[in-house]
Amino acid sequence: QVHLAESGGGTVQPGGSLRLSCSASGRFFSVNDMGWHRQAPGKEREPVAYMTPGGRKSYADSVKGRFTISRVNANRTVFLQMTDLKPDDTGVYYCYANIDFEVYYEDYWAQGTQVTVTS
Repeated sequence: QVHLAESGGGTVQPGGSLRLSCSASGRFFSVNDMGWHRQAPGKEREPVAYMTPGGRKSYADSVKGRFTISRVNANRTVFLQMTDLKPDDTGVYYCYANIDFEVYYEDYWAQGTQVTVTS
C-alpha cells in the first residue's frame, strides 16, 4: 500500500511564501514523476509543477519564476517552494506520484492541502 503524506498549506498575504512537502511511503520499487495540481473554488483541477526522477522540471506558465519544485530522499519526497504568492494561487493543492511497482505503474494522490492568499 502506498501513502502520500502532504503538508505545508496555510494562509498568507499577497507576496508571501509557503513551502509544501509530500512524501511517498509504502512497498514499491521506485517513484517516477512527482508533482502538484491545484483546484481553485469553482474551477477545474490544473497542473502546477512536476519533476522527473532525472531532475527535469515543468511548471505552469502562471507560476514560472515564482514556484520551485525539488525532490530529495531517493526521490520519494517532493517540495514546492512558493514565493510571491498571489490571490489567484488560492486553492487546494494536491500532490501526486507515479509509483513504479516494477510490473506496472499507478498514480497516487495526497489528500490535498489548502493554500489561501488574501490580504
